[in-house]
Amino acid sequence: MQQPPQMQQQPQMQMQPPPQQDPHAAALRRAEQVERRIEHESHSIDAHVNQGYYPPPQGNALHQRLDGIHRQARDMEAQFGGGLTGDGQRVLNQELNDTHRMIGE
Repeated sequence: MQQPPQMQQQPQMQMQPPPQQDPHAAALRRAEQVERRIEHESHSIDAHVNQGYYPPPQGNALHQRLDGIHRQARDMEAQFGGGLTGDGQRVLNQELNDTHRMIGE
């Protein structure tokens, strides 16, 4: 009778947890995303006014709304070391969504 060949034991691979994302870096990225979005909406307002979709006073009102959102973002960033929490970004994005609908794009 033949004996089964000896099986070599494979070294066990240790499963490493995924590297943790730096929370501060993530907060800074969220702040940058909101800032870019505010800039984009501001350019959209200017383009709509220049193309005659609505008069300058309406464009100014929309810019004032964006300025208020920008102030909120800066206040939140000051409380969180220059970045935004996920909840803070969510709130600002909802306000930017509302403003986007008002702009009409």
